[in-house]
Amino acid sequence: MKSRSVVSKDFLKRISDPKSRYYSDYLAYRRGEITRRQLISRLPHVAMIGDSVCTGIHVTTRWSTFWRARDRHDGNWFLELNPTSEIQSVSRRLEAMTPFVAVHCAGVGAMVDAEGERETRFRRILGTRNFSGQVNQLVHADRFPDLVLVSIGHNNVDWAWRCPPAELEQSGQRLQRQRGCVRELFARRLRPLIQHARQQRHRVAIIVFGLINFESYFRGREEVERLHTADSKLYPHLETTYQYLTSFRPALRGNVIRLAVMVNDELRSMIDEFNRELPADSNVRLRYSEALATADLSRAELLHDVDGWHASAKGHNVLAEAAFEDLKPSLKFIKIV
Repeated sequence: MKSRSVVSKDFLKRISDPKSRYYSDYLAYRRGEITRRQLISRLPHVAMIGDSVCTGIHVTTRWSTFWRARDRHDGNWFLELNPTSEIQSVSRRLEAMTPFVAVHCAGVGAMVDAEGERETRFRRILGTRNFSGQVNQLVHADRFPDLVLVSIGHNNVDWAWRCPPAELEQSGQRLQRQRGCVRELFARRLRPLIQHARQQRHRVAIIVFGLINFESYFRGREEVERLHTADSKLYPHLETTYQYLTSFRPALRGNVIRLAVMVNDELRSMIDEFNRELPADSNVRLRYSEALATADLSRAELLHDVDGWHASAKGHNVLAEAAFEDLKPSLKFIKIV
């Protein structure tokens, strides 16, 4: 699953305006002093690290899902620049402020991973980049982003996956272990991203989003299940969800809610610790955001009408609105106003 970079289509026209902050760069380009690639590199870059919550995917049969997922970087709350789309994405909202480059690294099935962790066959076929792979991609890119959004870990709260039968009933210790494990792995993956950001000459803002509000999400899912029970033609791949996430079954999802809350508490605490390591005059601004963790996904219309699992266009709009509203302090820091 390759990442995708998208530059604002009308960026040349916009920066040719003498009032544009990039007008001098535009003149240098017209004089042949810099290449088009160098000109684009001077625009703000915004990157997305994440999992399927940050993609426009929905599941059907395995092979159909495979081909759909291979290049599903647009049509989601972060990246959707099509002016005719129903989704008012973060990128479309940013584009109204400035021409920029959107870098979408998120992929279906991505996890906060451990070294040497064996991938499932489906993830291997997809070529899924986990958290470490997405970080490495940004660290080794020619142009490091000005703003990095991180929304990953939803697959890590599938607590019942490979769970010993005895722990399905007595799950308290397993949830606590998984809570600590996610924090440890998340910090291990985030640290090199922060270190590389500190080496840049430009300002860098990094926002770590808490996991989505699973309590409200499952209320929406329950409404979907009632509709499917009344008419089986609705949400035809509702049950397919359980082939990928065991813990989403009604009897097990209560612990998903509990574990997600625990993980968000750990993410918040972890970001506080990292911030204590940053000097006051650092070029890096690191923030934890609960925007997605408090977004209300409790209505059936916010879930996809095929699988009742992933977000619909309206659901992506809810996430985009929540995320964008919380970007303002970071946009101010990197001087996009």
